[in-house]
Amino acid sequence: MISVLGSGVAGLCAATALMDAGIAVEVIAPEQAPLPVSHLAGGMLAPFCEGESAPDQIVTRGQASIDWWAAHVEVTRRGTLVVAPPRDTAELDRFAHATRAHRWVTPGDLEPHLEGRFSRGLFFEDEAHLDPKAALATLRDRLMAQGVLFRDGPSKGRTVDCRGISASGKLPDLRGVRGEMLEVYTPEITLSRPVRLLHPRFPCYIVPRGEGQFMIGATMVETTRSGPITARAAMELLSAAYTLHPAFAEAEIVMTGAGLRPSFPDNIPAIHRDGTGFHINGMYRHGFLMAPVLAMEVAGILIQESAHAH
Repeated sequence: MISVLGSGVAGLCAATALMDAGIAVEVIAPEQAPLPVSHLAGGMLAPFCEGESAPDQIVTRGQASIDWWAAHVEVTRRGTLVVAPPRDTAELDRFAHATRAHRWVTPGDLEPHLEGRFSRGLFFEDEAHLDPKAALATLRDRLMAQGVLFRDGPSKGRTVDCRGISASGKLPDLRGVRGEMLEVYTPEITLSRPVRLLHPRFPCYIVPRGEGQFMIGATMVETTRSGPITARAAMELLSAAYTLHPAFAEAEIVMTGAGLRPSFPDNIPAIHRDGTGFHINGMYRHGFLMAPVLAMEVAGILIQESAHAH
């Protein structure tokens, strides 16, 4: 029996990958634990866009996550559109040079509500997105339907620790990077895919969640301070959304959120051995992109060890 600690994106992916591999698994998820920060994520499966600031291993390995998610939950494969205001077109050229697997487009041809607002943009056709809350709920329900126990209390054997920032006592080089987001509602705008708006100071993305709902995110602040979203973050995110389309000025703010993303010094998600157990942690801003990849890797290691033992 493997005990997975934590029920955020890393924990649920780990439990799913282990179950899919035929390994007996349980999930240790205290009822009083704080809401996993992955519930606040954008849910973008955008390995090529991440190449703008992430190392190539994130781009290359992260591509496998799209098919993994599509095999387990509902995924929308409509790519990612990247635009920049006229004053920041140099940012668009910089982004193009730093990434691959894109083509130049007229944004209004892909998203009619952006017609006339941006003269050119980058389209990453092979990317996708999902609704984080719905995806995590689907994974949890599937695990429970297959008889996986979710419980509180101590583990019973080998562990796969996926507790994020809560595991910092075991991983001293883990740090928190604060992220803040908004969810808004407006029936005035329709987008069919995530749109990244480039800006030299606070780039952001807007992800459609259907029926007029949009997620606007996300800040990246080097601090361990928790607590509600700040006024500065809210103003910057709303300003960016307004730049994308003025109708966002009349949108209703449905929800705000802030959380600490667990991050290693190099900002690369990783597996760490801990005696006979494992840590899957340091997701930084790559949780939904990299959690399935690392989960499958741990499952593969355990299968190999079991084969050698016999």
